[in-house]
Amino acid sequence: MTSTDPQHVLSAYQAAVFARDVDALLALYAEEVCVFDVWGVWAYDGATAWRTAVEEWFGSLGDEQVQVSFSEVQVRAGDNLSTLHAVVTYQGQSARGEVLRAMQNRLTWVLERRLGGWKIIHEHTSAPANPETLKVMLAKA
Repeated sequence: MTSTDPQHVLSAYQAAVFARDVDALLALYAEEVCVFDVWGVWAYDGATAWRTAVEEWFGSLGDEQVQVSFSEVQVRAGDNLSTLHAVVTYQGQSARGEVLRAMQNRLTWVLERRLGGWKIIHEHTSAPANPETLKVMLAKA
Protein backbone atom coordinates (compact mmCIF):
# COMPACT_ATOMS: atom_id res chain seq x y z
CA MET A 1 0.00 0.00 0.00
CA THR A 2 1.20 3.49 -0.77
CA SER A 3 0.16 6.84 0.62
CA THR A 4 -1.94 7.19 -2.52
CA ASP A 5 -4.08 4.27 -1.29
CA PRO A 6 -6.60 5.17 1.44
CA GLN A 7 -5.94 1.78 3.11
CA HIS A 8 -2.43 3.03 3.88
CA VAL A 9 -4.02 5.00 6.70
CA LEU A 10 -4.91 1.72 8.45
CA SER A 11 -1.31 0.57 8.84
CA ALA A 12 -0.14 4.06 9.80
CA TYR A 13 -2.90 4.20 12.45
CA GLN A 14 -1.88 0.79 13.86
CA ALA A 15 1.78 1.81 14.09
CA ALA A 16 1.05 5.19 15.71
CA VAL A 17 -1.26 3.70 18.35
CA PHE A 18 1.17 0.87 19.17
CA ALA A 19 4.00 3.41 19.55
CA ARG A 20 1.71 5.81 21.46
CA ASP A 21 2.95 8.49 19.06
CA VAL A 22 0.50 11.38 19.29
CA ASP A 23 2.12 13.35 16.48
CA ALA A 24 2.14 10.38 14.07
CA LEU A 25 -1.50 9.63 14.84
CA LEU A 26 -2.62 13.25 14.46
CA ALA A 27 -0.73 13.49 11.15
CA LEU A 28 -3.41 11.17 9.73
CA TYR A 29 -6.15 13.71 10.45
CA ALA A 30 -7.07 16.97 8.75
CA GLU A 31 -6.99 20.09 10.93
CA GLU A 32 -10.77 20.47 10.56
CA VAL A 33 -11.55 16.82 11.41
CA CYS A 34 -14.77 15.98 13.22
CA VAL A 35 -14.58 12.86 15.40
CA PHE A 36 -17.64 11.11 16.80
CA ASP A 37 -16.00 8.80 19.33
CA VAL A 38 -17.69 6.09 21.36
CA TRP A 39 -16.43 7.45 24.73
CA GLY A 40 -18.01 10.24 26.74
CA VAL A 41 -17.83 13.27 24.45
CA TRP A 42 -20.46 13.95 21.81
CA ALA A 43 -17.95 15.23 19.23
CA TYR A 44 -14.39 16.46 18.90
CA ASP A 45 -14.29 19.41 16.53
CA GLY A 46 -10.86 19.91 15.04
CA ALA A 47 -7.46 18.34 15.44
CA THR A 48 -6.67 20.33 18.59
CA ALA A 49 -9.65 18.87 20.45
CA TRP A 50 -8.86 15.39 19.13
CA ARG A 51 -5.18 15.78 20.16
CA THR A 52 -6.26 16.42 23.76
CA ALA A 53 -8.34 13.22 23.78
CA VAL A 54 -5.53 11.16 22.23
CA GLU A 55 -2.97 12.55 24.70
CA GLU A 56 -5.28 11.59 27.59
CA TRP A 57 -5.79 8.10 26.13
CA PHE A 58 -2.09 7.41 25.58
CA GLY A 59 -1.21 8.98 28.94
CA SER A 60 -3.61 6.63 30.72
CA LEU A 61 -1.85 3.51 29.42
CA GLY A 62 1.15 3.48 31.76
CA ASP A 63 3.57 0.95 30.26
CA GLU A 64 0.84 -0.85 28.30
CA GLN A 65 0.71 -0.89 24.53
CA VAL A 66 -2.34 -1.19 22.32
CA GLN A 67 -2.37 -3.57 19.39
CA VAL A 68 -4.93 -2.49 16.80
CA SER A 69 -6.37 -4.84 14.19
CA PHE A 70 -9.00 -4.28 11.52
CA SER A 71 -11.45 -6.76 10.02
CA GLU A 72 -14.28 -6.57 7.52
CA VAL A 73 -12.59 -3.56 5.89
CA GLN A 74 -14.56 -2.01 3.06
CA VAL A 75 -13.14 0.87 1.02
CA ARG A 76 -14.95 2.97 -1.54
CA ALA A 77 -12.15 4.95 -3.11
CA GLY A 78 -12.78 7.97 -5.29
CA ASP A 79 -10.35 10.37 -6.87
CA ASN A 80 -10.35 12.85 -3.99
CA LEU A 81 -12.82 11.50 -1.45
CA SER A 82 -13.04 7.97 -0.04
CA THR A 83 -14.87 6.11 2.69
CA LEU A 84 -13.61 3.23 4.75
CA HIS A 85 -15.46 1.19 7.32
CA ALA A 86 -14.33 -1.74 9.43
CA VAL A 87 -14.56 -3.53 12.72
CA VAL A 88 -11.60 -2.45 14.85
CA THR A 89 -10.18 -4.40 17.78
CA TYR A 90 -8.09 -2.68 20.44
CA GLN A 91 -6.08 -5.13 22.53
CA GLY A 92 -4.27 -3.86 25.63
CA GLN A 93 -0.97 -5.63 26.22
CA SER A 94 1.48 -5.59 29.10
CA ALA A 95 5.10 -4.57 28.56
CA ARG A 96 5.83 -8.33 28.17
CA GLY A 97 3.16 -8.70 25.45
CA GLU A 98 0.51 -10.40 27.58
CA VAL A 99 -3.08 -9.63 26.58
CA LEU A 100 -4.75 -7.68 29.38
CA ARG A 101 -8.09 -6.76 27.76
CA ALA A 102 -9.70 -6.19 24.41
CA MET A 103 -12.63 -4.33 22.93
CA GLN A 104 -14.16 -3.90 19.51
CA ASN A 105 -16.13 -1.17 17.86
CA ARG A 106 -17.31 -0.09 14.46
CA LEU A 107 -15.27 2.48 12.59
CA THR A 108 -16.11 4.71 9.64
CA TRP A 109 -13.66 7.15 8.11
CA VAL A 110 -14.21 9.75 5.44
CA LEU A 111 -10.87 10.55 3.83
CA GLU A 112 -9.90 13.36 1.52
CA ARG A 113 -6.88 13.35 -0.75
CA ARG A 114 -4.60 16.18 0.26
CA LEU A 115 -1.04 17.19 -0.53
CA GLY A 116 1.00 14.37 0.97
CA GLY A 117 -1.72 11.71 0.90
CA TRP A 118 -5.08 10.87 2.42
CA LYS A 119 -6.31 12.68 5.55
CA ILE A 120 -9.19 11.66 7.78
CA ILE A 121 -11.77 14.45 7.68
CA HIS A 122 -14.44 12.56 9.64
CA GLU A 123 -14.22 9.62 12.03
CA HIS A 124 -17.19 7.86 13.55
CA THR A 125 -16.86 5.01 16.01
CA SER A 126 -19.78 3.23 17.55
CA ALA A 127 -20.88 0.08 19.31
CA PRO A 128 -24.41 -1.31 19.51
CA ALA A 129 -26.33 -0.92 22.76
CA ASN A 130 -28.34 -3.72 24.30
CA PRO A 131 -31.94 -2.44 24.15
CA GLU A 132 -32.85 -4.01 27.51
CA THR A 133 -29.85 -2.95 29.59
CA LEU A 134 -28.68 0.03 27.51
CA LYS A 135 -25.12 -1.24 27.99
CA VAL A 136 -22.80 -0.91 25.03
CA MET A 137 -21.55 -4.16 23.53
CA LEU A 138 -17.79 -3.93 23.03
CA ALA A 139 -17.35 -7.33 21.37
CA LYS A 140 -18.87 -8.48 18.14
CA ALA A 141 -21.19 -11.38 18.80
